[in-house]
Order: sequence, then C-alpha cells, then structure tokens
Amino acid sequence: MKEFVTIVLPTYNGEKYLEEQIDSILNQTYKEIKLIISDDCSKDNTISILDKYKENEKIQIFKQSQNIGVVKNLEFLLKKVETPYYMLADQDDYWLPEKVEKSLEKLKQNDADLVFGDLEVVDENLNTIYPSFGDFMLLNRKIQKCINKETLNYLYNCVTGCTILAKKETLDYILPFPNKSKYLIHDHWIGIMVSLNGKLAYMQEKYIKYRQHGNNQVGTDKISHGFKQLNQVRELFINVKLGVFGTYVENNDRFPKNIQELNTKALQYFEMLEKKKNFNFKGWKVFHKLYKTEKFMYYIENFIIMNMPFLARIVFKIRLAILKFRGKR
Repeated sequence: MKEFVTIVLPTYNGEKYLEEQIDSILNQTYKEIKLIISDDCSKDNTISILDKYKENEKIQIFKQSQNIGVVKNLEFLLKKVETPYYMLADQDDYWLPEKVEKSLEKLKQNDADLVFGDLEVVDENLNTIYPSFGDFMLLNRKIQKCINKETLNYLYNCVTGCTILAKKETLDYILPFPNKSKYLIHDHWIGIMVSLNGKLAYMQEKYIKYRQHGNNQVGTDKISHGFKQLNQVRELFINVKLGVFGTYVENNDRFPKNIQELNTKALQYFEMLEKKKNFNFKGWKVFHKLYKTEKFMYYIENFIIMNMPFLARIVFKIRLAILKFRGKR
C-alpha cells in the first residue's frame, strides 16, 4: 500500500490564484495525498473559495480566530502532520501533475530525509519568465557542490520551501521556527536544520510554476540591484547577516558545538562591520571561513563591500554609470 503525503497550505488573502493552485494539487498523479489548509483571517474571498472544497475528503480546512502571521500559521499546520511525509505549498503557485510522485521517488532513490528542487519562474498568467530559478538566482552551482554539507544553507538560503518534500521525523528538530528576523525565513531554517541532522537531495527537474506578481512575499527580486549608493547595498548585506547569525546564536543549542562557535564569531564579525565606515582590518579569517565555498568573484565582491567600502564606492559608481549608459538603470 502506498504511503500518504500531507501537503500543508497556509492562506491569507489568496483569492486570485488559490483555486487554481488547489486544483493543481488535487490533480496529482500520486493519489495518496492529504491537503490541510489554514486561513489566517483573510479579508478577501479566500474563505468563500475554501468553502467550495469543504466536502472533499482529501482536504481539511482550519480557520484561525486571529491573525498569527505566516510563520506561526505554517507551524500550526506542520504540527497537524500525521503521515510519513509532508510537503509545503504556497497559495499562488501551480503544481505540475507529477510533482508529488517524482519528489517521493527522488527522496527514496537517494535515501534522503528531504528533497527540494528547481522551479520555473512564471508571470501571473503562467508564462515563463525564467526557465530555472536556480540558474537565475545563481544557486545551482552551490547546491551541486554542497548538497550534503552544512555549508549548503548556512550562509544564505538555497532551499525553496514550496519545492520541499520531507520525512515527518524532520519536524522533531525543525520546530519551533525562530521568527524574530525577517531575514531568516522558514525554508532557510528547514534547510539548515536538515543539512545538520539528515540528508538532502535535489531535483533539477521543475515540477512547479513559481508565480511572480505584485503581492509576493518572497520572489525573484534582487533588492540590492535597485540601490544607487554603495552604502545602501552594504547596509542591507550586513543587516541580512546580522539577522541570520543573530537567529543562529539565539538557537545555538540546536547546532553542533563546532558550529556554535562559528555562529558566535560570525555575529560578532558583522556587528563589528556595522560600525566600520571605510576600512576594516579585523576578522578576515571569519569572512574566509564563511565564504570560502563561494565562487571567486562572489567572494571578492563581498569582501570588498564588507571590508573595503571606500574602494567599493568607487567601483560601484563606475558600474552604475556604465549601466545607466547602457539603459539598464
């Protein structure tokens, strides 16, 4: 007998694409699925759409009495999982029919605890924008190099939550989610926790259409590309790392002892950088340990921005002038 997979779907003001997404999940080739949905006090027609499915035996619907936010809503759903496997779904995407079947197949073939994959980035009407999210976000090289090392998801997130299928046991060390920093989202946390405690597998095939629209919470926008001053870029980079490593340190008891020490040193390093304005001579060994698995140019660019902002400002102005001349800014 086939094993059941629970798909968890948190909703909030998702009327525009929700029905299409639910139907794509119900139309999976793998039929042993349960879909549990929790609405976080939507103010649009989301509830009316969900009511259409209340008689479907594959679906269980919860309605929060007060708005608890996406992280707590997802955590609420994951605590309801009783099947051997679970998957995460977003309210605005579209799943290809083989997504569940192929994800479970990949997980078992690789004897993994969690499988995640690439996605096709599409517009509101499901027209292709980028054939590969992993290529566009420059993640595929890192994933292929570090798939079964803690470095995969340590410095930044490489695991896209809506592609995940994982064993129920992983929830024992994933939950509860930390939620104090907007720079460390739930899929980042899931990725780092499983990479430290289990085995991951990656599917290069795309079984999800990752819809981009005006209301996305997380998408493909590269925020720093819109900045006109190097100081803005540097401030963002440092704030992101303060959020990530601050969260790690707050949860240090959930990391191995050798990683606990690096968490603390990394946080101290970025706290120190926050106070530097032009040049920094300290902590370069910490930077190297964090970035040594990255591409050479990524390493150099980040090193200069973080530690030599006086030089980076000059390079940034030249680059911005070139982009303006070429009509790209």
